[in-house]
Amino acid sequence: MVMQWDRLLTTKRYGHEQVTPEEIGRSHFHKDHDRIIFSSAFRRLGRKTQVHPLALNDHIHTRLTHSIEVGSVGRSLGIRVGELLQNELPHWVSAYDLGTIVQSACLAHDIGNPPFGHAGEYAIRDWFKHKAGAQLLEGVSDLQSKDLETFEGNAQGFRVVTRIENHLFNGGLRLTFPTLGTLLKYPWTVENASPKGKFSCFLTELEIMTSLSKELDLVQLGENHWCRHPLTYLMEAADDICYAILDLEDAIELNILGFDDIKPILLQLCGDLEYDDAIFATQASARRKISALRGKAMENMVESTVQAYMENLPQIMNGEYRGELLSDGSADVRDGLQKAKAMARNRVFPDNRKAELEVGAYSTLGTLLDAFCAAAHELHCGGHENLSYRSQKIISLMGIHSPQPEWELYPSYMRVLDFIGGMTDNYAAYLARQIGGMVNSRPG
Repeated sequence: MVMQWDRLLTTKRYGHEQVTPEEIGRSHFHKDHDRIIFSSAFRRLGRKTQVHPLALNDHIHTRLTHSIEVGSVGRSLGIRVGELLQNELPHWVSAYDLGTIVQSACLAHDIGNPPFGHAGEYAIRDWFKHKAGAQLLEGVSDLQSKDLETFEGNAQGFRVVTRIENHLFNGGLRLTFPTLGTLLKYPWTVENASPKGKFSCFLTELEIMTSLSKELDLVQLGENHWCRHPLTYLMEAADDICYAILDLEDAIELNILGFDDIKPILLQLCGDLEYDDAIFATQASARRKISALRGKAMENMVESTVQAYMENLPQIMNGEYRGELLSDGSADVRDGLQKAKAMARNRVFPDNRKAELEVGAYSTLGTLLDAFCAAAHELHCGGHENLSYRSQKIISLMGIHSPQPEWELYPSYMRVLDFIGGMTDNYAAYLARQIGGMVNSRPG
């Protein structure tokens, strides 16, 4: 089976009536971009960790600045591929529309990440695995438990844009199917998760993903398991291009690395080990020196990605491609990327201050999960009339995310994760201090 662009680029929206492909002004896909940009979940990314939690240096990337930069690279990739494929695309889609679809997916690719970055994901997973206790998970099915114990920011992001933002449980942002499809980096449920626990759809959104896959005519690889939308590979490459360089750039800002540590890697990513620039011989700051190389490196990585995409397009379109575009392109890009990841893994991620803050993130999220999951369990078991005063107040803090007594525990816990996962780093830390004070001050 070969996927077809007219199905992959439908103008249908999830949660909204069908409209004709022709529109005046913004295209359907530009509307997706604007809906994401103006959403509160996207705005909150400005106070969420990318790599270094609660960094005081204003030059350090947050999830917001990272997402904007990934979107910029993704737009370039989409336009370049769109220009090469123009004769194969439906008449209502331009190369710039392809760029906008990829850019929109890039902007939303981290929109479901909890506070404190990946440390927050691990904290939530470990809480449900080790701390919740049998009582809180009693009555939750094995597969539902696995969803909670393998909490995944990608799956939460799909939930945010299809359920939570704008039209609560009535279509979410009501994005087009192509943008939603491109966002699904791992279009399968938890039972098909990769060894690293990667999946893009909780059981709560399985019906949506099934409908989406049918509309786009994605190749089904197994039960609750589909191939990626062809444009997802461009989103993935844009993300890899940005974090390969920018994680190291942040490390220089934090004095974890020096410019000379990363210059050879950037030169290799440029595809020109002999490249030199007059600025290198001056007293310019490391920040300016990096800027001199960053643009050239990114341009070369974009060229390599587009070349690899076109070379692997037949496999991509029949759902058989399992590679990564940056690894299957230029050898310089592949080797430079591996060196960048190794340096981040060996020199940046083990940084003591980063480790201290991540341990603090565990405590913060543990405090919040203790309080809110216990209150949801109490509500489920006894109803509003039997809630303790403290649990009443905790439930009231959840506002529109508050569970109802008649719900099963799994959807109730998912609403807790909607509430906690949507917090910024600062608000999570503040609320945990408040709740921690309440716990410590309670009479024995």
